Amino acid sequence: MQNKTSAKRAFKPGIDTLLARHKSWLQGKRIGLVSHLAAVDSRGCSTAQRLWQHKDSTLVCLMGPEHGYFGRVAAGESCKPGRHPDWKIPIHSLYGAQRRPSKHSLKNLDLIVVDLQDMGMRPYTYVATLRLVLEAAAECGTPVIVADRPIPLPTTVDGPSVDSGFESFVSAIPAPMIYGMTPGETARWLQATVLPNVHLRVAKMQGYSRDAYRGPDWPPWLRPSPAIVSWETAICYPATVGLEGISSLDHGRATDMPFQLVGAPWTNGEAFSTALAEQKLPGVLFYPHHYQTNRPDFAPGKTLSGIRMVVTNPKRFRPILTSITVLYCLQSLSGPRSLWAPKSCRTDFFDKLFGTNCVRLQLKEGATPSQISQSWKGPHRKFAKARKQHLLYEGTAQ
Repeated sequence: MQNKTSAKRAFKPGIDTLLARHKSWLQGKRIGLVSHLAAVDSRGCSTAQRLWQHKDSTLVCLMGPEHGYFGRVAAGESCKPGRHPDWKIPIHSLYGAQRRPSKHSLKNLDLIVVDLQDMGMRPYTYVATLRLVLEAAAECGTPVIVADRPIPLPTTVDGPSVDSGFESFVSAIPAPMIYGMTPGETARWLQATVLPNVHLRVAKMQGYSRDAYRGPDWPPWLRPSPAIVSWETAICYPATVGLEGISSLDHGRATDMPFQLVGAPWTNGEAFSTALAEQKLPGVLFYPHHYQTNRPDFAPGKTLSGIRMVVTNPKRFRPILTSITVLYCLQSLSGPRSLWAPKSCRTDFFDKLFGTNCVRLQLKEGATPSQISQSWKGPHRKFAKARKQHLLYEGTAQ
């Protein structure tokens, strides 16, 4: 029998440890909370509710990222400011006319608390919001606490870094596409690399060991955005999000398995899955999958013969290598024009998601996935060295 001293501590997200162990950080403070309904404590209560009920501090306002505080707004759509329907406090939008807290909204705050269910993936915009919040806080001298929580791929570093001229809201930090840091670790890294003047504290998780598998004592999964419906979706998301720049392809967003499916009116699932299997990608399998899409640019109710992605080993899975392999195989089967020739193809957005145009240009020139990913190894080594000193939990990058 395992004795009490060696037993693993129960998992607690950062909001629990903040309110249990670091109450003095909040004592008497007027707080602005950057969060959403997906950020919940170990019992499933939202962070906003916990801080609203906290007797020794005052929750002055909420600030919502992309999709809004209530998580209802579609990807890319502007979020309007408003007021909480019950508490009547302001809800400032950080994805609308402005994307960072204004000096006016910060002037009555003593403290900003950030608690977002992020993904540890550069194209997912919550890390851009984190950076801009830290920048605004540094300029106004407002301290920041990041309440930490898990990410889907905590040991994975994959994909290209951002090239000069390709910085955007989906490429907002100088890191690979998948950077394997929790929100708290990311904030520490940002403080060390680009924002040295920010006054930062991190409320660490308890009982967290950098696992890509959800533990039985973790809080319930709530969607951090409308299409991230499950933990499995979150893991697959970086492997297919780049397809949002290729209009001829569908990635299942309108199905019950968003980001886990890939298809088009012209794909053949059997041939597609066979081609991918021959690539022997680590930690992932592919199966033929017929599914319906209601995309208005495809025939209504069209059934696609595509593939379904199954991640078998998240620690070995390389989502960005997988992403470019999917495109490489499609080009081999149907030719590059099937992807890049349609007038509706958003090549500029594809490049923004990857933070470079090199991936697209190399694919069009016929480079193999291994040749393309080879150029990432040097930047990865440099990044890994900088990343290591800001990690708060056990585990190593793959």
